[in-house]
Amino acid sequence: MSLAVAVSSPKWLTNCVQALTSILCCVVFLMFDFLDAVFCVIYRFLDERVEGEASPCCCSNREMLKRRMNVTDDDGLSDSLYERKNTFREMGFLQFGRKCEDSNRKHGRGGARSVNRWSDCGCDSCLSWVNDGSDYKLHFVVKEPLLANGENFRGNHPSENAIFLHGFLCSSSFWTQTVFPCFSEKVNKNYRLIAIDLLGFGKSPKPRDCSYTLKDHVEMIEKSVIQPLELSSFHLVAHSMGCIIALALAAKYPKCVKSITLVAPPYTSSEGNEACLNALSMLAGKKLWSPLSFGSSFMSWYEHLGRTVCLVYCRNHRIWESILKFITRKRDLPFFTIDLTRHTHHSAWSTMHNVICGGAKFVDSYLMILTRVGVRINVIQGDKDQIVPMECCSKLKLKAPNAEICIIPNANHGTVLFGRKKAFAYSLEHIWESCC
Repeated sequence: MSLAVAVSSPKWLTNCVQALTSILCCVVFLMFDFLDAVFCVIYRFLDERVEGEASPCCCSNREMLKRRMNVTDDDGLSDSLYERKNTFREMGFLQFGRKCEDSNRKHGRGGARSVNRWSDCGCDSCLSWVNDGSDYKLHFVVKEPLLANGENFRGNHPSENAIFLHGFLCSSSFWTQTVFPCFSEKVNKNYRLIAIDLLGFGKSPKPRDCSYTLKDHVEMIEKSVIQPLELSSFHLVAHSMGCIIALALAAKYPKCVKSITLVAPPYTSSEGNEACLNALSMLAGKKLWSPLSFGSSFMSWYEHLGRTVCLVYCRNHRIWESILKFITRKRDLPFFTIDLTRHTHHSAWSTMHNVICGGAKFVDSYLMILTRVGVRINVIQGDKDQIVPMECCSKLKLKAPNAEICIIPNANHGTVLFGRKKAFAYSLEHIWESCC
């Protein structure tokens, strides 16, 4: 009898812990639901007082969201924007807030829109793109091929081109300060390397009147890089969120793309009408552990609480950077610390939903196009990745049978590249050479 109790106790204890964890998770996120609804009303009031008009938010149904964001073609809008479950979203005080806003619109109390919200940073660095005029373009870094004497090649048509796309809350520095210095002399002489700051991140424009859909990102890359540089062929390398944009770009230029290398692609199956919500639950489900998973769910599910974090952190990034420099005694901070603040809440929130979640509706069709044309697809994934589950690779392999999957042992979402920069650069060289 005692032996049976001893054997069954661990299972009983495990079930109790799981039940308590589930209850605690429900309570915590129910509290966040309430706070997000409260801050929805608070920001609506503050936006109206400061700017003369309440900023559009996603606490509404599809048609209302389209009207508030002045969107006519909503194919790129993710269902996760307006169908996220919130217990308090449709309660009386939210309805009251919307009625107040509608009343202000009818009485003409809306003011002219500024370039950025009062809750966004207005420093010279964050608004540098405004000086370029209305016809703004993406910021990107080009490493031209080197001549035998070490000088940069100035011709218009180097032998090969490679475009690098970063992931969420990053910039072109993700590539220029890690992989670019690790390439061999052969690559440095024969390849033009192009690292892009995606729309809304780094030094690129962060327009307030943009929905940051896949279409918006692809069109800006065309307008800023492909057309001005007259790229007739190129390789694509992307990390995390950038993988979705890379696939969309490649599907639009299937005959120009020589190879695609996807590092930790957040691929989810797009079957059914719940593709966007399934992607949100899979990649940023409501979890209390680990801290990274908790942060992802918090910033992905709660628009107004996320805006509060950006108000405290991103808007005051110069103060926080000064504090970090004083604590670490360093004049220059790591690039990933700087990149975390180089966005607005609107650009990050909209891109996260409309690209990562909204892209789930389109990625299968992109893979079908690329597989049919025969573009080489390479996937690199760390087996300890807590952000992109390993099952993403297996699902992608089903849709693109010719894709080559490389699993890196003991690597997570970042160290799959940071911990093996030279090895990664070498693998890219091998991929590019085999395509030639």
